[in-house]
Amino acid sequence: MKGPSDSPVMKEFMDNLGPINAIADTSPGFIWRLQDESGDATGIQPFNDPLILVNMSVWVDLDSLKNYMLKTGHVDFLKRRYEWFEKMNEPNHVMWWIEKGHIPTLEEAKQKLTLLRNSGDTTAAFSMRRPYFPSRHLNH
Repeated sequence: MKGPSDSPVMKEFMDNLGPINAIADTSPGFIWRLQDESGDATGIQPFNDPLILVNMSVWVDLDSLKNYMLKTGHVDFLKRRYEWFEKMNEPNHVMWWIEKGHIPTLEEAKQKLTLLRNSGDTTAAFSMRRPYFPSRHLNH
């Protein structure tokens, strides 16, 4: 983030987090998202830097995630993300396939992000730019 969550630079983003999360929660293909008792994940700090936010979600398939990201009100905030967040010089998101019923942990996500950063896109951890589609159908 460009400042603490209660700073003026983050106000518009933080004020809209609830409505944008509500769109995700009701989107076709949505299964789960990381949240604490506040209803979002901004209070969860898995990294040493308090200005790094974490966001995790589980979707039935990549098309459902893309539809939410690019064809709902979320896209407006995605386009404006650099108003609130610094551009990172390394991958800052990672995707991977999971078995039906599995809820990923933060530790699992951190391991997958490290794998992506160290090895690039693989079948085990990949980016939105180079998604991996398994040849066998997974039960999601």
